[in-house]
Amino acid sequence: MNEHRHTWPLTTMCRLLQVARAGFYQWPHRPESDHAKEDARLLALIRDSWRASGGVYGSRRVLGDLREIGEVCGKHRVARIMRQHRIKAQRGYKAPRPIAGRPSLLASNNLNREFTTSQPDQTWVTDITYIRTCQGWLYLAVVIDLFSRKVVGWSMKPTLSRELALDALLMALWRRKPTGRVLVHSDQGSQYGSDDWRRFCLSHNLEPSMSRRGNCWDNAVAESFFSSLKKERIRKRIYKTRDLAKSDVFDYIEVFYNRTRRHSHLGGISPEAFERASA
Repeated sequence: MNEHRHTWPLTTMCRLLQVARAGFYQWPHRPESDHAKEDARLLALIRDSWRASGGVYGSRRVLGDLREIGEVCGKHRVARIMRQHRIKAQRGYKAPRPIAGRPSLLASNNLNREFTTSQPDQTWVTDITYIRTCQGWLYLAVVIDLFSRKVVGWSMKPTLSRELALDALLMALWRRKPTGRVLVHSDQGSQYGSDDWRRFCLSHNLEPSMSRRGNCWDNAVAESFFSSLKKERIRKRIYKTRDLAKSDVFDYIEVFYNRTRRHSHLGGISPEAFERASA
């Protein structure tokens, strides 16, 4: 059976495309423009940066990576290339609704939302979150230095024991060895209101501070870290075992977040880079 095709006359095609006959013949052989070649080169670098971040970088942080290796390009160009190729950051969770809450009877809110400090080891914030595994919950406690937003202590355990919070604080002391008094801010969880916690702080020159009950904004930096961890690494998955969860969280904290992840509060560099630059 013969196949019948309908073909447009060349003159009609040129009229529809609004091009000259000479231009129509030259179009298939026209070389790629310099602008398109540069976009293709940048696309490869953009993908490298995005993949290295685990797919969590948006155009602003990708641009930071590009400029760090000496590339000169505008933020709008990077955003356009990423948009055209559907390269985008992992979306976060909704921000929690602020609640006024009652002050703690055990420790005052001495931090009072002063989340910026001029020196390292002046103020630490600490908090606890939970991670799902097929073996049950894994609980994570962290201690963050407000100066650089670096996680200076952490602990992971299968239960919400007092040792969970104390071990994270002990790691921070062992790593940082502060020479002066450090303000340590937490929420009103039972781990932070125990006699063991208060005695430990007293014996190590640490001054406890507590958020108002139910007010997550009083400990916003710790909440922000947990939000980043869950949207950038955990992504609502359920780990097969606690050991797998521990390994992945360790990698996020020590390999990615502290050393590599660009932090907007720090001018687009990582916590460790910020501390080196400030030394």
